[in-house]
Amino acid sequence: MNVTDRPRFAPDWLALREPADAAARAAGLLDPLRSHLRRVRPRQDAVLVVRDLGCGSGSMGRWLAPRLPGPQHWVLHDHDAALLGLAAARMPRAGAGGGRVTVSARQGDVGRLTAAELSGTGLVTASALLDLLTRDEVDALAAACAGAGCPVLLALSVAGRVELTPADPLDGAIGGAFNDHQRRLDQGRRLLGPDAVTAARQVFEDRGMDVLVRSSPWRLGPGESALTAQWLRGWVGAAREQRPDLAPRATAYLRRRLEACGAGGLDVVVRHEDVLALPATAPTGPAA
Repeated sequence: MNVTDRPRFAPDWLALREPADAAARAAGLLDPLRSHLRRVRPRQDAVLVVRDLGCGSGSMGRWLAPRLPGPQHWVLHDHDAALLGLAAARMPRAGAGGGRVTVSARQGDVGRLTAAELSGTGLVTASALLDLLTRDEVDALAAACAGAGCPVLLALSVAGRVELTPADPLDGAIGGAFNDHQRRLDQGRRLLGPDAVTAARQVFEDRGMDVLVRSSPWRLGPGESALTAQWLRGWVGAAREQRPDLAPRATAYLRRRLEACGAGGLDVVVRHEDVLALPATAPTGPAA
């Protein structure tokens, strides 16, 4: 997966969505993850090495590190040096129970990670990344993690379902065009978009890993109107790019929706899913 070709995500957008992301993340996946970590790391003082792929501004680390026990070392991966610096500076310094959290940053292509490079890694994680990958890229990630005996937590993948209240006759057409845009051919790469979780389940299971999937929806009401407005602009914009024939109706649709949002009269549920893949056997290889 060549992350160096991916668009830069604006820090302002990442900051705007972080509270909704935190509220949506499937906390129910943490108990099976922690149980696995206890089985394979019986020493409470052993450092857990976590790799955060496509970390952005670091919201996953800020949410997850305080929920994991013991000392941790987070390796942040992203192609954007500015976001890496922001993420590293804002990482928590302690995990659950007060274990020390340290951090390092690596700029570059996370698609080159291999099982050998993941040796000693206790967890691979990513947020809002899976749907931007191709099937081959997900298979390569599964091969590396399974080969290293490393669990994987992939959060907030788009599920292709959006519910807006009140409904509008154009909701279905906009949603369908957006989903097609998410599956687009991008510089020769066919993105998985809303098919990503189904593909991930299959390739991780094919590699002998146990896979759990849980819903992690954004639930946006009047209190999240700023995020809803920005999301609407991006959602409709992608649909219009995919289907130019929708442009006149989409423009009017966006205007109606933004007016309702500004008046506190719009509720939106954006469906995401979180994936936890656990190796059947304990990791092997030297600790990092």
